[in-house]
Amino acid sequence: MSDVDTPLVLIVDDEPAQVALLSYNLKAAGFRIATAKDGEEAVLAVAELGPDVILLDWMLPRLSGLEACRQIRATPEGREASIIMVSARSEEGDRVRGLDTGADDYIIKPYSVAELIARVRANLRRLRPTSTGQALQYNDIRLEPDSYRVMRGNENLHLGPTEFRLLAAFMERPGKVWTREALLDRVWGRDIYIDTRTVDVHVGRLRKTLCAAGGDDPIRTVRGAGYAMG
Repeated sequence: MSDVDTPLVLIVDDEPAQVALLSYNLKAAGFRIATAKDGEEAVLAVAELGPDVILLDWMLPRLSGLEACRQIRATPEGREASIIMVSARSEEGDRVRGLDTGADDYIIKPYSVAELIARVRANLRRLRPTSTGQALQYNDIRLEPDSYRVMRGNENLHLGPTEFRLLAAFMERPGKVWTREALLDRVWGRDIYIDTRTVDVHVGRLRKTLCAAGGDDPIRTVRGAGYAMG
């Protein structure tokens, strides 16, 4: 695999010892590494380097991890990256804030390096899914896997990797009621633990993007069961 094909992980942390530890282990696991020591530097690094995965610490100088996440998601490079928020904040409300801000995943300190690397790999699988190449259509919504493009009517929609995978799951099986657990397996994979509340957050973000383009909400909430398209 050439360097350009090797996934690039951006580590955003202001603790040199932590950066050194993560850099060593991620390089040993086969990843390219870039680093940023604060939120402002992270936003610039994303625009310049276009990383595949961003490990973003919540507590950062100059610009917090939350605000950096918002600004990163507003850039073309940031919309295509997978963001893993790293924080010692373990309350459900904090996890929801991180996910609502734009993170795809949330890992709580202290964590094992092995778990973090597993999370990075799982996020990469979602970021680079095996594509059938076949476009999906549901009413006025069109999803093109090969070009990573979503249209509603004539408007191009910008989805993060997790929302893209969610939409693909819904559009592959219109009318199917997906439980939260089934969506976790389909979109996040079976090899890592993620709270089912995460599904609600990402479905909410997907709905917001779809409805911002006009038209009705195509995703139906099935009380006591889960979600369905149509």
